[in-house]
Amino acid sequence: MENSTRRSVLAAALAGAITVASGTAAQAGLDDENRSVPGPCGGDSGPPVLLTVDYANGTLNSGIPDLTTTHATADDASYVVASGADHAVAHKVTLGDPSYVSDGAPRSESATNDVHEGKFVVGDEQRYEFSLLLKDWKPFAPGDSESGDIVFQGKHAGGNQPSFYLMTKRNSIAFRSPILGLQAAVVGDFRPYIDEWMHFRVDVRWTDDSTGYYRVSTRMPGEPQFTLRQTYENVRTFHPVNPADFGYLKWGLYRPGQTLERGDVPTRTVHHDDIRVLDLSQGSHR
Repeated sequence: MENSTRRSVLAAALAGAITVASGTAAQAGLDDENRSVPGPCGGDSGPPVLLTVDYANGTLNSGIPDLTTTHATADDASYVVASGADHAVAHKVTLGDPSYVSDGAPRSESATNDVHEGKFVVGDEQRYEFSLLLKDWKPFAPGDSESGDIVFQGKHAGGNQPSFYLMTKRNSIAFRSPILGLQAAVVGDFRPYIDEWMHFRVDVRWTDDSTGYYRVSTRMPGEPQFTLRQTYENVRTFHPVNPADFGYLKWGLYRPGQTLERGDVPTRTVHHDDIRVLDLSQGSHR
């Protein structure tokens, strides 16, 4: 709890300083009225922002020196793309090509494992927001492989499984907590939104007992605000199997268990933008 208290005290000071939390809305379709960008002390417009990764400066680390970028070695495993008035990040994975393998699996991801403001500990209560675009995505059809693609994770450190992740599943996007055995579709059918920006919000109280929660909301193209899609209350959210005292975020494309031999789509590409971490510990924005 000491770490959480310290984070809450620092949140207001960090809100205007971390990364570049630029006052200009990054162009993933997020309107000003929906971004909850605080003033120097958070004001009344939303919870304090701890971290913003908006790629506005056109670099893979978004101007954050300690942000982890892809470990895959292919030149186009990760790259910056134009998005409205500024930029977003793309991650690409081609099966059967070792240059798209990272940490022993077909994946290309960015992560906050070395960014203090992007880590979470027991006692934190935080909101994670991100925008996602499925680029030229081949939809699922009967007879296709049913393997899913993971696009965002709240990951325990120490080589552990994630606490939660969001993944494509057939033609839906599902929230899953693998250790707890929880899974629910939060986008029932993404096919109308291929090549369009979808927006996600995951609120978490990080606990090592059964007082935590996950709350998942989405805002689809054309919708004026976020809609709560799934809640899990009174659950243990920090549950590493191996010893770990913090967790972090990952986004990009992870294709576990997929192979050409199984008939999985050879190449997938996703775009991410406006990844944000917000502090909910003050309680007025839950």
